[in-house]
Amino acid sequence: MGTTRLKSRRRQDQGSKWVRVLMAILATIGVIDTGSITMTKWGWIGSIACPGGTNGCSQVLDSNWGTILLGNELSIPLSFLGFLGYFTILTMAILPLIPGISERKSNISLRTWWGLFATSCGMAVFSLLLMGIMVFKIEAFCFFCVISALISIFLLILSLIGGRWDEPDKLIFRGILISIFVLLGGLVWSSSVDPSQAETIGSQNGVPPIVINQSNRNKIELAKHIQSRGGVMYSAYWCPHCHDQKEMFGKEAVEKLSIIECAKDGQNNKSDLCERKGVNAYPSWEINGKIESGVKSLEELAEISGYKSRDFD
Repeated sequence: MGTTRLKSRRRQDQGSKWVRVLMAILATIGVIDTGSITMTKWGWIGSIACPGGTNGCSQVLDSNWGTILLGNELSIPLSFLGFLGYFTILTMAILPLIPGISERKSNISLRTWWGLFATSCGMAVFSLLLMGIMVFKIEAFCFFCVISALISIFLLILSLIGGRWDEPDKLIFRGILISIFVLLGGLVWSSSVDPSQAETIGSQNGVPPIVINQSNRNKIELAKHIQSRGGVMYSAYWCPHCHDQKEMFGKEAVEKLSIIECAKDGQNNKSDLCERKGVNAYPSWEINGKIESGVKSLEELAEISGYKSRDFD
């Protein structure tokens, strides 16, 4: 009798084998999705086609929220964290399915089900937060981001179904704790990289907000080209559109540009030069002796300056 109950308990601990397989398949898709984005951001592969419009993906992935800052000089794409999450789920999903990995297979199975639930729960909550940022803050659509969010939600649902949980109260309690922790951490991070917050801080001391987006090789080369042609960007530290223009280039490319501060109370300003040039709108670009006002797409700036490449994604 006791032996029968023990065997039944062990079979229950192992959960559903086929749900594990399905989770492994979804996690593999997630690894490919986030891995491709990460390699593109790092310049290891070329740009990837984005269904629904390339500009939407570029707006989201190159936004302030597309990068995790770890220090003044160290930053990684947010997609890399997603890659690590999906790879972790893939590993935990297939681990108990490997023949002969351990004599205590039921114990490994039970632990990995808890790991699958915790990881997928955190990823699902964070993905929903990112979807809110995409819709209400960035106001753009990224196909790959939506796919990643859907995968993480389905993984959470599958972990709830496949685990065959004996203690649902403990499961719910841990899920609530994980959700609160991830949500609070995500909100703090989101606020810290929000350019509107940076603009408020910068406007207090005459210094423009810090550019957070990363640059790819073509953006840096475009900035160098504009600089070599004597191109100048006229800016004001308090101007949100100027900051948007800089974020299009990314911080590495902005360092290659010639940017003139026109606000009289701005740090290291050249307001007299701006007045002589007749600049009264920001940002303004002076390229090939002609001044044009307003935010310009990188493609427009490439055409104006005679830069050949148009691939900035």
